[in-house]
Amino acid sequence: MTGARRPPRYWAVVPAAGVGSRMGAEIPKQYLPLAGRTVIEHTLERLCSHPALAAVVVALSASDTHFDRLNIACSRPLHRAPGGAERCHSVLNALDVLEGHAAEEDWVLVHDAARPCVRRDDIQQLMDTVADHAVGGLLAVPVRDTMKRGDDHGVVTETVPREHLWHALTPQMFRFGELRAALRAALADGALVTDEAAAMERLGRMPVLVAGHGDNIKITRPEDLSLAAFHLQQQEAQG
Repeated sequence: MTGARRPPRYWAVVPAAGVGSRMGAEIPKQYLPLAGRTVIEHTLERLCSHPALAAVVVALSASDTHFDRLNIACSRPLHRAPGGAERCHSVLNALDVLEGHAAEEDWVLVHDAARPCVRRDDIQQLMDTVADHAVGGLLAVPVRDTMKRGDDHGVVTETVPREHLWHALTPQMFRFGELRAALRAALADGALVTDEAAAMERLGRMPVLVAGHGDNIKITRPEDLSLAAFHLQQQEAQG
């Protein structure tokens, strides 16, 4: 008699090797101060506080001199992986670190280091919604603004209907084995996919969109820091 298969576990991957050139700061954006901490400390503590996660893997640049100075409260293992030239390289390196720990059918949640305002309820909603899905899924919010397509000179070429358009957020959640295979296939073809869902889509897989909150913003420009501080304050007030 064979033993019963264990239920899938959950792992988190945080690509944090970028330099954030659009911020115009002297240090990578994930290490900028935000509400008394750094951006990445807020991000990691949101993930580390989730009881379902078995461990968190952070992909760091070889030249990173900031991470070791942080004081991150994490009640589960926090591993490191070498960062890559692009996000997809960093995520694949982090998945390779999980080899021997994660089973093929385990779930991996990939979350941007520069999204410090992700709500714990949204993470749980993603887990609950995707748990029985054949492919996986991602947090997202519907597009509400009128969408314009421009040319290389910033001139409008068309108005794009916003129906069925979504802003992709993170975490994005896929099976360990399938996600690693999808990223390897994309890189083998020279496709530098910008998120994990795109890697899955290239193989004909169709992720599910899970509606999240719009305050799950990505720190990209200097003004985003004050907006993120406001969102954190509002979330704290709401309990």
